[in-house]
Amino acid sequence: MALQHTVVFTLAHAAGSPEEAAFLDDGRRILSAIPGVTDFTIREQVSPKSDLRWQFSMWFEDLAAHEAYTAHPDHVDFVASRWATEVAKFQEYDFVDQP
Repeated sequence: MALQHTVVFTLAHAAGSPEEAAFLDDGRRILSAIPGVTDFTIREQVSPKSDLRWQFSMWFEDLAAHEAYTAHPDHVDFVASRWATEVAKFQEYDFVDQP
């Protein structure tokens, strides 16, 4: 059963800053290269109803592929070295389709 993993977040960096661009670019480059990740996208929130500005979304073939991604050294390093220090606030969601 396919799984969509998504995180919606706000960065500690100023909107439009080089630091913001670098985080988004590095996130795409590093996370999309991890085995099992498909359809990696970055979206920007445009509704004033949410203060969370960015979304990373990706698909996995199944829960096992998602678990392998979570434990992958590149993911672990990105979370520790970038996410933990550059993300001000976030929500994480994992969805599977219902029959």
